[in-house]
Amino acid sequence: MTPASNSHERYAIIAGNGHFPFLVLEAARDQGIKPLVVAIKEEASPELGREAESVHWLSLGEIVKLLELLSTERVDKVVLAGQVKHVQLFSSIPADGMMQSALTGLNRKNTDALIGAFVGMLEGRGIQVVDSTLFLKPLLPEAGVLTQRAPSGEEAADIAYGRDIAKKIAGLDIGQTIVVADRACVAVEAMEGTDAAVERAASLSNGRRLVIVKVSKPHQDMRFDVPVVGRKTVQVMRQSNASALAVDAGKTLLFERQSLLDDANQAGIAIVAMQD
Repeated sequence: MTPASNSHERYAIIAGNGHFPFLVLEAARDQGIKPLVVAIKEEASPELGREAESVHWLSLGEIVKLLELLSTERVDKVVLAGQVKHVQLFSSIPADGMMQSALTGLNRKNTDALIGAFVGMLEGRGIQVVDSTLFLKPLLPEAGVLTQRAPSGEEAADIAYGRDIAKKIAGLDIGQTIVVADRACVAVEAMEGTDAAVERAASLSNGRRLVIVKVSKPHQDMRFDVPVVGRKTVQVMRQSNASALAVDAGKTLLFERQSLLDDANQAGIAIVAMQD
């Protein structure tokens, strides 16, 4: 059953940073859905206010206000769209009592634990958090080579080496990206994000050719923290002498997919989607 066929259901988009919220909003509209948009003040782009008919801006720590809003608007399904930087945990953003209680009760404060606690609060109120790619299935790549050029033998060897490491790192919920040069791990993504990890690798590699491997978690929850690649990553790769990118088929969102692949083809970058 398509989302549009359930016209009685009320959707909300909780928007973090990046282009993800814009894509979800546009795709939902194309399917006849007008979702409520709740933008996180510390993360979401101000341009979201011009794209959506109405946007409610809430701080990251205002969980009680969020739950009250969703209840008032009779929302029963939520899409989490856009990143919330993990480093916000260490910022001075004031948290309400519910947020403080949730954080205090966590044994770990990694991505899965933090977002999992938030999802638990929503579901405790009868609000379903749905697959974040629900409206964006065409942006999930099929297995195979996506660009005009396939990875070379050397690049394929680096990809195989990198995927083995990346899956272990992702399983520990540290990061989802590994940067490899000649079967050596140059950089591991942590809180800084993919693009910053690639730039850091470039600063360490003395101009050597780099290969980027980005994976989903071993038991990826498609409701949140889905791997994303955008055109900026291809731009950063080009500037960093990174010649190939491997992602997980069916579990990685390629934003502006065709333009991204056009950029990669122009730069001579190989992109491949791998099946487990």
